[in-house]
Amino acid sequence: MMLLLGNTLATAATQQYPELVIEHHVESSIDQSKQPGLYYFPREPDSTFPLLVALHSWSGDYRQKAGIPLAEWCIKQKWAFAHPNFRGPNWSREGCGSDLAVQDVLDAVAHVRKHTRLDERRIYLLGSSGGGHMALLMAGRHPEIWAGISAWVPIFDLSAWYTECQMTGRRYAKHMLQVFGAPPHQSESTRNQYLYRSPRNWLHHGHSLPIDINAGIRDGHEGSVPISHSLNAFNSLVPQTDQIPAETILELTGATQLPTSLVQDDLSDPHYGEKQPLFRKTSGSIRVTIFDGGHESIPQAALHWLSLQQQ
Repeated sequence: MMLLLGNTLATAATQQYPELVIEHHVESSIDQSKQPGLYYFPREPDSTFPLLVALHSWSGDYRQKAGIPLAEWCIKQKWAFAHPNFRGPNWSREGCGSDLAVQDVLDAVAHVRKHTRLDERRIYLLGSSGGGHMALLMAGRHPEIWAGISAWVPIFDLSAWYTECQMTGRRYAKHMLQVFGAPPHQSESTRNQYLYRSPRNWLHHGHSLPIDINAGIRDGHEGSVPISHSLNAFNSLVPQTDQIPAETILELTGATQLPTSLVQDDLSDPHYGEKQPLFRKTSGSIRVTIFDGGHESIPQAALHWLSLQQQ
């Protein structure tokens, strides 16, 4: 079933989004294809508005239901909202952090500028899992745009994640074979392709940005992305003196509960609800939090932190 939504067609999967959220197809600056996305444009005379760019997860697309509470929050707060497709699920060569996918996110921001007046000091990026991978990739490839980036349970290193997924039998290893055509260890050329699409290759360029990285301590056990990805992402952004020691990363990654030796005082944060922070490290504008949870995000914590950031 298809419904007419605004001046575009929307599938039934988008019907649960608020009526003010409109499906638009945006022309890619690279290949001129029409790329779908969901958008909300606040309009008031003589006003400018922050923008939240929300990124879908690894196997999702722009219709993902996880974007609904983010869109609702933006409407309530009078923020613009963009939920681009960036080539859909990460199992095709066009997706998974390709140049096409990166440009689709940039084109989405440009598209919002055409329809509403943005506060250029308050353009934010939020993603979880595969969206966290893309958020960190955008932080490194285009740090000039963002006032703050919130990445949850992200993939930092695709080569490492391929090996981890292959060892645990998770389907994401097959997805990466569809993207790259071979495992990362097959050749130097293949390794470089995995690296090129990994935040590991780019993220250090975003060291001056406010970046908040979060992971649930049980991820990698009950979930699909070991928390070493979040901890190593933090280390790639901060001076060596502030980096988390390798032995601490190993200890945290192997645990499903916080080791007694790593307990920190006074980490209570009401925005995390029942999934309170267990371990937190901050260096300048970079923060990493390991919370009492698994492979998930906490939207209210992400949105609160982003709302405090400004270029």
